[in-house]
Amino acid sequence: MKDKKRLLYIFLSMLLFVPIGLLTDAPAWGEWDSGYYQKILGFVPKGIKSAKSINAFMSDYSIKGLSDIAGYYISAVVGATLIFGIFFIIAKVNKNEKSH
Repeated sequence: MKDKKRLLYIFLSMLLFVPIGLLTDAPAWGEWDSGYYQKILGFVPKGIKSAKSINAFMSDYSIKGLSDIAGYYISAVVGATLIFGIFFIIAKVNKNEKSH
């Protein structure tokens, strides 16, 4: 039970740091567009130039019909929950494999 509480606190603290992303104009790591590559590298890598765009469910951290801030927080909760869930499942699988 103590471990579950600790994991819950980690999860909640991750959500507290969500607004930090709103304080900067710099793009988040890995979310660069081709203009950013051109500016930083002086060229756009071939694979990025020929990549297809993806229609994301929460494109640009927004949800149609909600304010930008609400969309940002909902995106954070969904993203953090997915990541947290994936690692939780991996930990469970590893624990079960070690006990056998």
